[in-house]
Amino acid sequence: MRAIAHALGTGSRAASYMLGGLVLALAIAVGTTASNTADIAHWARDVLGITFVTLLGGLIFIAVLAWVKLCDRGASEATVRTWLEAGVQAANGVTTLALTYTLFGISLGIGSLAEATLTPETVHGIIKTLTANFSLAFMTTVVGLPVSALLRALLLITHARRAER
Repeated sequence: MRAIAHALGTGSRAASYMLGGLVLALAIAVGTTASNTADIAHWARDVLGITFVTLLGGLIFIAVLAWVKLCDRGASEATVRTWLEAGVQAANGVTTLALTYTLFGISLGIGSLAEATLTPETVHGIIKTLTANFSLAFMTTVVGLPVSALLRALLLITHARRAER
């Protein structure tokens, strides 16, 4: 029973850190743009897509959970190594996800261009579809790669500081 309570506490701390980070990111986005939180949420849904955001959130949660486990002073060295590896793999998964969605968006754009009949009347609609697909492609990379680098840095620096102690 004690192990279950500890696991729930660790998961709760990880969720709290993740949600706190989301609030800070939204505050920075609202402060640096003319958008409010609803506009930012709509943009994320429209440009990035629900699936990308959900998968990204899951991988971030795993990395943050691993970070919380690394911060646990009572954890054994074997446990620390396991959670460090899990966290780094989740951070690398963010990179893989971002690049996969980049290629997916480019493929959708090229596919929509290949299937379209290009005439002066259809050019506007084709370019609009192509631009939307390329926006998905490149924004997933713009979001995913820095997030991945930040998660890796957080995990590796925390592990290095733990090793110094």
